[in-house]
Amino acid sequence: MAKKQSQTNDCYCGSKQPFVSCCQPIIQGQAATTAEQLMRSRYSAFCIKDKDYILASWHHENRPDKLDFDEQQQWLGLKIVKTQDGSELHQAGIVEFVARYKINGKARRLHEISQFVNIGGQWYYTTGDLLES
Repeated sequence: MAKKQSQTNDCYCGSKQPFVSCCQPIIQGQAATTAEQLMRSRYSAFCIKDKDYILASWHHENRPDKLDFDEQQQWLGLKIVKTQDGSELHQAGIVEFVARYKINGKARRLHEISQFVNIGGQWYYTTGDLLES
């Protein structure tokens, strides 16, 4: 079951914008305008455990059939390291990020370079390369 975020709370993605005007509209169907915006919304969706959105925003060629969450995993923060291309003018983009999380009380980091494609004005996550953190 997805967690709810208060209308006045900052977005999970770290933008310092309210969730309701940052990632929530994208999770609810508004198209992301950049690869970074899609990345941020996917991170927020992981925070609220929204499997449907995560799968829908994953390009069909690489999308898994299902997604399982570890109930012990708690996402703590997202840092965008850099982006390459990925604007509304591009057909592809790259976002490097570090996501911090805790699992079974142990702090961890996920450092990834993610690939995105823009098809007909809709951004999709395709693949990601994990980096050593």
